[in-house]
Amino acid sequence: MRFARIVFRAAGLWGLLILTPMFFLIDRIGIDAPPPITHPEFYYGFLCVALAWQFAFLVIGSDPARYRPLMPVAMFEKFSFAIAAFVLSAQGDLSGGGVLFGAAADLVLGVLFIAAFIRTRASG
Repeated sequence: MRFARIVFRAAGLWGLLILTPMFFLIDRIGIDAPPPITHPEFYYGFLCVALAWQFAFLVIGSDPARYRPLMPVAMFEKFSFAIAAFVLSAQGDLSGGGVLFGAAADLVLGVLFIAAFIRTRASG
């Protein structure tokens, strides 16, 4: 149970740390990875949904046994982005290594979520 608590709390805090500055970097992203963002509603919409998941990870980490049914959905959140980023990179449709770094981090967290899910069942 302690392992799951640490994993989900760390994931939530990491996500908050990484995503929050992006609210202030919309212009910089257009410079580093042109063209500039033309639909800020999609950009900020993505960020808000991603940020909401960070809070969900913190909730799961507060009581892993109680929120264990949310863990597979959390795994999907992590693996879906990682798979999409790696496929886009393989097709040459991804600009910048920062996205691949984020995808790799999500892949690692997804694997840790699986381990937390298994260990929570064993201790619950």
